[in-house]
Amino acid sequence: MNARLNMFESQISGKVWRHIIAAGKALEGSSVPAATLELVKIRASQINGCGFCLDMHTKDATAAGESSVRLHLVAAWREAKVFTEPERAALALAEQGTRLADGGGVSDEVWENAAKHYDEEQLAALVAAIAVINAFNRGNAMIQQPAGDYQPGQFG
Repeated sequence: MNARLNMFESQISGKVWRHIIAAGKALEGSSVPAATLELVKIRASQINGCGFCLDMHTKDATAAGESSVRLHLVAAWREAKVFTEPERAALALAEQGTRLADGGGVSDEVWENAAKHYDEEQLAALVAAIAVINAFNRGNAMIQQPAGDYQPGQFG
């Protein structure tokens, strides 16, 4: 299986993708725990059906020491006892930030809960992470980027 389009062969899309990649790398200096950022990326990718991003972020999370139990339960995080309250707040924000058309945006309740656990700089990082992963998800889903071959740290 091949992608419909190589986003790096086109001058304009290659330029755009390099900027999106750089935006994602800018988040590496955030004080939001790396594990939380991976969980957020995984949840958005599940919602958007992006196999490539799920492959990448579950493998990167595993390589960073994340447990298989937690990774398997991301899709059912509300019922799972393995996530902290701050992680739950970030996952709720990721869900509503990803499903904008379903409910009119992020509710005040979800935002206020996230703000209980994260300062303004961390909230900015979470919003940026959610926006960036959604951009990756949408692009990869449209071009049907194949999943399964990613190696942890491959693009690092």
